[in-house]
Amino acid sequence: MSDVQMEKREVRKVESQGLQVKELLLIGVLLAAGAVLKIFSNTIIAGLPLKPNFIIAMYCLAILLIKPKLIEALVIGLLSGIMCQFLPGNTPYANIVSEVVGAFIMFSLMQMPFGLKLGKASVKPFIVTFLSTLASGYTFFLMLKILLLMGMDINTKAIMAFTIIIFGTAFVNSILVTVLYPALKAVTGDKNA
Repeated sequence: MSDVQMEKREVRKVESQGLQVKELLLIGVLLAAGAVLKIFSNTIIAGLPLKPNFIIAMYCLAILLIKPKLIEALVIGLLSGIMCQFLPGNTPYANIVSEVVGAFIMFSLMQMPFGLKLGKASVKPFIVTFLSTLASGYTFFLMLKILLLMGMDINTKAIMAFTIIIFGTAFVNSILVTVLYPALKAVTGDKNA
């Protein structure tokens, strides 16, 4: 043997800290698409006091695709709520709280080890999006009630139409995520369901 000792090399897996650039871009694109859909739907159904929020579908889809850590999911919800504040027809502050709650519920449901299938297709995206949208919607409703108690003038028609709107939005968001998830999952290269 020579005087030079052979050193043992170790390969260590370095765990990534935070979201990667491609994940941040994906979140940005999805939230922007949600904002466009929200504005478009608000134009079409301008007569209703409350309208569906497609930003919820897009942050649910982002959480499904990138599987963020809890704090990252909460930041996605916070950014979604802040984005809602700049869109027409918002209720001040209500979306900030409701979208953080929706993102938390989405994250929590994604941690549960269940995989329901209908044939070969997974129904998990539908179920978790539906429940997250309901959580966001009912938090929004609670915020409206609090704002009413604080003296804010909110149209009572909005409160009466709320249940129909939230369940309708939850259903539409769930279908949207269920349809988009497999295609985007394949594009992003995620092999996990």
